[in-house]
Amino acid sequence: MTTSQKTALITGANKGIGKETARRLAALGITVLIGARNAERGEAAAEELRADGADVRFVPLDVTDQTSVQVAAKHIDAAFGRLDILVNNAAIAAAPQKPSETAAAAVRQVYETNVFGVVAVTHAMLPLLRRSPAARIVNMSSELGSLAHQADPGSPWSAYYSVLLPYCTSKSALNAITVLYANELRAEGILVNAVSPGYCSTDLNRHTGIRTAEEGATVVVDLATAGEDGPTGAFFAEDGPIPW
Repeated sequence: MTTSQKTALITGANKGIGKETARRLAALGITVLIGARNAERGEAAAEELRADGADVRFVPLDVTDQTSVQVAAKHIDAAFGRLDILVNNAAIAAAPQKPSETAAAAVRQVYETNVFGVVAVTHAMLPLLRRSPAARIVNMSSELGSLAHQADPGSPWSAYYSVLLPYCTSKSALNAITVLYANELRAEGILVNAVSPGYCSTDLNRHTGIRTAEEGATVVVDLATAGEDGPTGAFFAEDGPIPW
């Protein structure tokens, strides 16, 4: 897949895995748009990456704000006329609680970003992606969203399933969304996949992860730059497929 004059949008990319994905894609010659809610942080991240010679630009984008999403899409349309790669990376988590103690409001808040935000951004960007000869959509999921793992009492992640209902189920929903988009867009040559970067040290987990954000970005970049024979409707970690 040639990267000449390609443009990528990464949501929530002012830090962590999103920022490292931006760095890696930009190193391939791709123009990268850093989507972030906070203008100061977004521009600072873009400026840092530009210092390395990368073509990285900040785009104001709050995935939970429909107006913000629409404005971002119009900006990309006016500036580039199309979009080649969309990485739905923005995500939040709620404070740990047992499922029986988790209020619907906590679930709803997480879903606004992790689920509805992905749908809003993908919907707005699809007209631009359809203008690309080989568009790619990568949704940042997690092994915590695997129903197969959730149903296994012996899973190494079982402690997290017992206290992270909003986050885990939001990633399960995201996986289902990934499959449905992939099924619709397959005939158009748009590949849509979900990835798990692994347990990376980021603000989301208060930097308790055992992997680096740079390591987590590897599988994202691989799927974002996959050739026409690449997978679609799949769920991958760096070392291979993850059971749904």
